[in-house]
Amino acid sequence: MDAFVLQILNGLDKGSAYALIALGLTLVFGTLGVVNFAHGALFMLGAFCAVSVQKILTLEQVVLDPDQLTAWGTPMEIRTPYIEAWLGDYGAVLIDYSVPFSILFAIPFMLLIGIAMERGLIRHFYKRPHADQILVTFGLAIVVQEIVKAQFGANPIPQPAPDVVAGSADIGLLLGFAEGMVVYPWWRIVFLFFSASILASVFAFLRFTTFGMVVRAGMADRETVGLLGIDIDRRFTIVFGLAAVVAGLAGVMYTPILSPDYHMGMDFLVLSFVVVVVGGMGSLEGAVAAGLLLGILQSFASMNEIKSILPGIDQIIIYLIAVVVLLVRPRGLLGREGVMED
Repeated sequence: MDAFVLQILNGLDKGSAYALIALGLTLVFGTLGVVNFAHGALFMLGAFCAVSVQKILTLEQVVLDPDQLTAWGTPMEIRTPYIEAWLGDYGAVLIDYSVPFSILFAIPFMLLIGIAMERGLIRHFYKRPHADQILVTFGLAIVVQEIVKAQFGANPIPQPAPDVVAGSADIGLLLGFAEGMVVYPWWRIVFLFFSASILASVFAFLRFTTFGMVVRAGMADRETVGLLGIDIDRRFTIVFGLAAVVAGLAGVMYTPILSPDYHMGMDFLVLSFVVVVVGGMGSLEGAVAAGLLLGILQSFASMNEIKSILPGIDQIIIYLIAVVVLLVRPRGLLGREGVMED
């Protein structure tokens, strides 16, 4: 039973990352009709926002201390981060909380990147075939990842979680298990709650605000909304920017779980696109449901007991489920009629 609980938690952890990326993909497709294969690159850029902030906060000043000598008799170098030298203990706290602190920089940066991408490139492919959209956005993703590779290198860059959540929580006690039976990393729990809050915020924004209601109306009938005198194109541009922010925030908060590297966007994009198709193209609820479902199934498939019976099943389980779902429901779990059926 304890192994079952752990696999559920692992599945929700991974599935929530899939759901956040898939939500942005679906939001862009539902509003603009664009199949955006560069969305995984936005997830990666968010992760490297955290890397950049951490590098800036840990820039060091070097002072020679004549009272301390090296083995060669020269003054010892004392290295202190500038932020800590200027702000003392507050600077040390900022360094420790560099990952959540990165959110403050990731939000405006990802919003600007998203708007620039939509205005500079995506808008020219609205009425082009989906194959053209896939090719141009996939090419853009490759360009972005090569820029990141040139700037940060090819090796993963570990990002530490804050010390207060660096350990593990004995959540088994809350579920009635013996002490130490179900232990789970604190940061993964933080990521679960963060993902849930982001997903809830997006759905609340679309359902309960005037802006969101207009966007949903535009998703259903763009021409009619435009005839009412509403600049729906401007609103859709903002939605594209918000989708970029969601992907970027997911990337920021996932860095202590998976060390960022230049191809992590592609790794998550392929799986997230499968999630979108399984959930149903254009269905926000389907994207979230499919993300969590496939994350849980992939987690169980990675158990040694399962892999000993079906070797390699953890690598293909998502695609097998996608085949089964699409055979039974060609539009996906919650897909809408007429989406990508012309």
